[in-house]
Amino acid sequence: MRSHIISAVLLCAAGAGVVACQPTDAAKPSGSAPSTTSASAAPTMDSKPAGEKKSVPNFVGMGLQSAQDAAQTQGFYVLKSHDATGQARFQAFDRNWQVCSQNLKAGKVVPTDTELDFGAVKLDETCPAHDQKAPSAAGGTMPDFRGKSVKAARQALDSSTSITVNDATGASRWVLMESNWQVCTQKPAAGAKLNGQPVTLDAVKFEEHCP
Repeated sequence: MRSHIISAVLLCAAGAGVVACQPTDAAKPSGSAPSTTSASAAPTMDSKPAGEKKSVPNFVGMGLQSAQDAAQTQGFYVLKSHDATGQARFQAFDRNWQVCSQNLKAGKVVPTDTELDFGAVKLDETCPAHDQKAPSAAGGTMPDFRGKSVKAARQALDSSTSITVNDATGASRWVLMESNWQVCTQKPAAGAKLNGQPVTLDAVKFEEHCP
């Protein structure tokens, strides 16, 4: 083994005049110049540009679907619609509804990411004189549900509220389509503080009169 090491040293020394003994790639000399290839600088986070502002068109009188299409053409994509009668009916087929009101006045200049809310009724119905806003119990106070739909009342109350709905005529009919029934009486009364107590509603169909 010793003879092999000595031979290797002598061979290296003998060839020093021709080729110097160089270290392998795995053992690069220290202090070598750094690579000239550098990573691209990380992009800076620019602030979100303000939304484009446009004048709100007049959508009243248009079909709901046409109004929505026209709004999107103008760049307004945050769209909502609600039942202007206060019955809280769902607009399943927008082509069957017409726009009665809009939450933003026509001509008002707003950012295009502003929400547009259309109050609508069915095509064969007449728009109400005033948009019937949905009741809200957000402040912890019992709203006045009289004349509102049972569905609107249910939506206004906390989802954990126990609600009993009775046929006000005494006929014991099932209240299946709650948007077709209007509240005649309620318990607790309007203005009462809500603290999780059960709610009772007496109702009749909208084409009927409360007893």
